[in-house]
Parts: sequence; structure tokens; C-alpha cells
Amino acid sequence: GEKLMGMARKAEDSLITLFTPGMLFEGLGFHYIGPIDGHDVKGLIETLGTLKDLEGPVLLHVLTKKGKGYAPAERDPSTFHGLGPFDKETGAVPKSTKTSYTNIFSYALLDIAEKNEKVVAITAAMPGGTGLTKFEERYPDRFFDVGIAEQHAITFAAGLSKAGYMPVCAIYSTFLQRAYDEVVHDICIDKLPIVIAIDRAGIVGADGPTHHGIFDIAFLRSLPNMVVTAPKDDDELRNMLYSATKYALPTSVRYPRGTVSGEGIRGPFKKIPLGKAELLKKGSDLTIIALGTMVGEALKAAMKLEALGINAGVLNARFVKPMDEEMVLAEAVRTGRILTIEEGSLQGGFGSAVLEVLEKRGAHAIVKRLGIPDSFVEHGTQAELLAELGLDAAGIERAAIELAGLDEAEHKVAN
Repeated sequence: GEKLMGMARKAEDSLITLFTPGMLFEGLGFHYIGPIDGHDVKGLIETLGTLKDLEGPVLLHVLTKKGKGYAPAERDPSTFHGLGPFDKETGAVPKSTKTSYTNIFSYALLDIAEKNEKVVAITAAMPGGTGLTKFEERYPDRFFDVGIAEQHAITFAAGLSKAGYMPVCAIYSTFLQRAYDEVVHDICIDKLPIVIAIDRAGIVGADGPTHHGIFDIAFLRSLPNMVVTAPKDDDELRNMLYSATKYALPTSVRYPRGTVSGEGIRGPFKKIPLGKAELLKKGSDLTIIALGTMVGEALKAAMKLEALGINAGVLNARFVKPMDEEMVLAEAVRTGRILTIEEGSLQGGFGSAVLEVLEKRGAHAIVKRLGIPDSFVEHGTQAELLAELGLDAAGIERAAIELAGLDEAEHKVAN
């Protein structure tokens, strides 16, 4: 009888722990405590004071509510996660009249998915930030939020690709770093046709060094089979995203935070030839080879340089890899001076790739590279930080004057 009662009590305990959140952690040897109210500061302090004397690993389960204490934020935590000025009395957030690159990506993907039912979208707990909310609403069966698990997002995309789908995985540049091993082993080795939409590429502003997306060019271009692209404006982003779904290769499309720099959407989708650059302005004194949205600043600088008697060409690179080697070589021969511009790390970045091409082809040219130096960039507005880094029109103009061999003191930089 006693033995039977013991078995019954053991079975009861097992059933209780089966439905207890701490069962998994206790099975791993943790002291599990909770859940407790994360907004009860006094209670938290008392609990932590007690737990500090426990030996072994401790897991404290704390429950909090996003936006706690401010009703509008509690009702809409996604919007209030990160935003600009708002009415503190009503919680009303002014609607922006400007279009962001994320918006362009969002609507372009909807159009692409409408024409291709194999297109699916993946996010790692960032549907709003990456512009996939509308995709989720329109195509709920083709949308996957894997949670804060970028590694799984990439491996999951690989599985979908193997099954015949065309996955588009939207991830912030800084968070893609977490999934580097999966990009190598699960995508590139098998040469799987997957699109990685790299949002927040480059300087992001106030979020600082943890959120700037400055390393993706360097760490992706070293991978065999990986196509690395950076469109210059809104229209080219649309066409590059469309083209990426047609290349049948692992393809990354990087674009920045902020409003678009183009002239508006122009017509139906056009496939951009793989690895083909675009000469926007022919020069004779030097050639500025710009990547992504730096193209717009390069064109502004080239116009100012004209007033100083410097004829600078502007080449829209479009592709970091495969690079348009023939066009780069032709410009090196034509002007003998190359200025590369990128919103990314100079160490192993786009400018380094240009140097590698020139070395490989035996070309002789004077090369100057503008980008982000070997340091972490601190907080500030995007405009302030880009100006400090020399990645605005004025900075490019100064670098071009130096490259052209002219004395900057004798040539006032146009404002």
C-alpha cells in the first residue's frame, strides 16, 4: 500500500512539473524561480537579494509588459518600440510623408509575390521593422516569423529553397552577423537560390555602434557563390529585388535606413544583368566608383567639381560581387585615378574588391578609398555621422580634389 501511494505521489508530481514552465530548466540543473512581476521593483530587489546566495545556475523568470505605464504604448507596442516625436497626451504619431527604402522593399515584394506564387517571406521577429507586415496580411500562408532566431531564419530559408520555394529573408545588417555560419554552410555551399534582403545597411543613426550595418559587405563578399548587391535608389532597389529572384544564386540586396534618394518608381520590373555596372557620367580626370546610395552623393560632388575644372566620372557599381571588372578596368585606363565610395567597412570592403580587380588585371591607377575606418561608429544622426566620415557630397568633393592632385587651399570647396 505504501509503495502504491508513493508511486501515486510521484505520478502527481510528474504531472505538475509537466505543466510548469521551469521543468525544462530544472531538468538541466537550474534553480528555476518564477514567473514574477517584472514591474514590482521592490519585489524584484528582494527576490534578487535572496537568489544571490544560491549555489549553481539560477534562472529567474520575470514577466513584463512592453510599454507598461503609457496606455498608447501598451496598445501598440510595435509602433512605440522606436519612433520620433509624438503627442504625449494622445499618443498620436505623425505620419511621415516621405517614403523609406523599407517601404519600397515592402511594396516591391508584394508585386513580385503576386506574379510568383513560390515567393515566401521570412523574418526574425521583425515584421514591422523589415516592412513585411503587409506581406503577412496579404499572404499569411507564405509568411514566416521564426522569432528572434536569425540562424534558424537562414537555415529555414535553405529548407524552403530545397523544397522549390523562392525565400526572401529580410534581416537587419547588424543581426545578419549572428547567422554567418548558416549563410556559409546552409546556403552558399549548396548554391541555393535565396534572397537576403539586408535592411539598415550602413549608418543607421541614433542607435549607435550595436546597430550600424557596416560589416556585411566584407563578410559576404568572401563567400563563394554569394552575389552581393547595393542599389543606388528606389527604382533600382525594386529592380534588384526582382532580379535577385531570377539569378538562381544566393543573393544579398543591401539598402539603408531612411528615405529614398531616387526620382520615383519608373514602370514595370526590369531584370538587371548579373554583375553589370552603370556609367552615369563620363569623366577624364578621375572616376568615382560609388556603391549603393553613395551614388547620389557622388553625382552631387561631381557637379560641384565641374565648377572647379575637374571632370569626374561616376560609375554606379551596383554589384560588389560579381564585380563588373571590364568597366572598372576601362575607367582605370581612361582616367588613371579611381575614388571608391562605400557606406561600409574599408577593411575587406568594396574598395578592397576594386583594388583586387586592378591587381588581378595588372592595371595601373592611383586609388583612394572612402568608407568607414577600422573603428566602431558612435551615436548621432545619419547626416552628422556621414559628414564626419566624409561620406557626403562635400567629403567626396574634398577627396576627389586631393586625388586629382590639386591643392585644396587653392580651390574652395563648393557649398
